[in-house]
Amino acid sequence: MTEKIRIAIAGYGNLGRGTETAVSKSPDMTLVGVYTRRNPQDVQLLTSGVPVHRLDDLADHRQQIDVLILCGGSKNDLPAQGPEFAQWFTTVDSFDTHARIPEYFEAVDAAARTGGNIAIISVGWDPGLFSLNRLFGEAVLPDGDTYTFWGKGLSQGHSDAVRRVPGVRGAVQYTIPAPEAIDQVRQGLRPQLSTRQKHTRECYVVLQDGADPEQVRQAIVTMPDYFADYDTTVHFIQEETLRTEHAAMPHGGFVIRSGITAEGENQVVEYSLALGSNPGFTSSVLVAYARAAHRLKQRGETGARTVYDIAPGLLSPKSPAALRKEML
Repeated sequence: MTEKIRIAIAGYGNLGRGTETAVSKSPDMTLVGVYTRRNPQDVQLLTSGVPVHRLDDLADHRQQIDVLILCGGSKNDLPAQGPEFAQWFTTVDSFDTHARIPEYFEAVDAAARTGGNIAIISVGWDPGLFSLNRLFGEAVLPDGDTYTFWGKGLSQGHSDAVRRVPGVRGAVQYTIPAPEAIDQVRQGLRPQLSTRQKHTRECYVVLQDGADPEQVRQAIVTMPDYFADYDTTVHFIQEETLRTEHAAMPHGGFVIRSGITAEGENQVVEYSLALGSNPGFTSSVLVAYARAAHRLKQRGETGARTVYDIAPGLLSPKSPAALRKEML
């Protein structure tokens, strides 16, 4: 019997817990450890028998881990952790600050090559599966326009960014697509839409004691890469309201390519997701790409990769022959 892929998780928030569950549903994988900045004794896993370690101990466990899945945030955690851990492990992460992906890729690529590892970055549904569908649409319909709409849903990365603003005790952020913009695109009208015309953002924030609401609001709405380019509304609420009304983490969205083929025929291609749990789905994508990362490492490959560099068959636990027979 083929040995199972040994998976470890770095960071045990919502994404880490989702990854733990996703690994348990993959018969070719086993979870060998969770690494956290918290006191390991205070962390209660969903899976019995899996050890919890201090994040600082990761480097000492290199021989025990095949793939390390990084479950930290994109604003503060991954920019440092991605290059650091790629020196020691084959990694997969969900870095989602789109504007900074090129520079992040370069840093992780250099570290992974130095360590002789594979590092697949920016894995999830966007960037990730949506990225692939943007590529498919553009390649198939070169005379056209691509539109991406997110939501309505809770964004993990943007919520994490809000929670790190000084004066914020807790927060969530929802991305809301503009219905009129979606309708125009689906009709094949190919409108030219600004960032503000496509989405709005709504933040629900619990303040720390003594925090200045207007100062917090300004810090949020002017944040580059996250809110500065959008019409953003900040609602200040009580902690009980955050817990009772904003605990679920749904999300989703659409990638639409509208283009012209022969004889001026209009074609519209749409890919959509409706997610009951953003971290639950994102972690499932991370785990599938962990399988691909392990296979590339076994081939002796090194360096950083994105979803554009990974053959789809590498994501499946099935053999190429089984895929040809059952799914092609």
